[in-house]
Amino acid sequence: MKATGIVRRIDDLGRVVIPKEIRRTMRIREGDPLEIYTSNDGEVIFKKYSPINELSEGASQAAEVIQKLSGAPVVVFDRDHVVAVAGAQKKEYNERRLTPALEEILESRRPYIYSGEGQNQIMPVEGIGKHAIAISPIISSGDITGAVAILAGENGSKATEQQLMLAQAAAMFLGKQIEE
Repeated sequence: MKATGIVRRIDDLGRVVIPKEIRRTMRIREGDPLEIYTSNDGEVIFKKYSPINELSEGASQAAEVIQKLSGAPVVVFDRDHVVAVAGAQKKEYNERRLTPALEEILESRRPYIYSGEGQNQIMPVEGIGKHAIAISPIISSGDITGAVAILAGENGSKATEQQLMLAQAAAMFLGKQIEE
């Protein structure tokens, strides 16, 4: 664990403020759910809660099916990191952060399709130079919980309507699984 040197007091309602620098570094936004753990040493640990991580096995299976049907690599994200990968090196993608460009797409709550006609390419994974051809946000109970992205494959760099529909179907399926 990393010491920050920041000390905060608990108010009379039991609240504590997480400093802005830590929220920014850890990408904690207003309304984000946090899990609270305690240790035998008296530590209280806050961890960002990711409903997609709870479904990591289901997300992996959905990614594999979509990858086989689309013929291109598929990545499933929560709000911060890669959760599941199919059709690409898992070690290369595991736990990588999503890019600000992908965050913008999530905030817009709209699917993205790459047509290739003078359109900017969106690199969804930090540090990996493969662009997305179709992205669909995962929405459950009205909240954005992640995304399904189909990456450019060997066969070309433009998305088909079928690939976008597959990304949307996987995102809707995962959103429904989170709600249950």
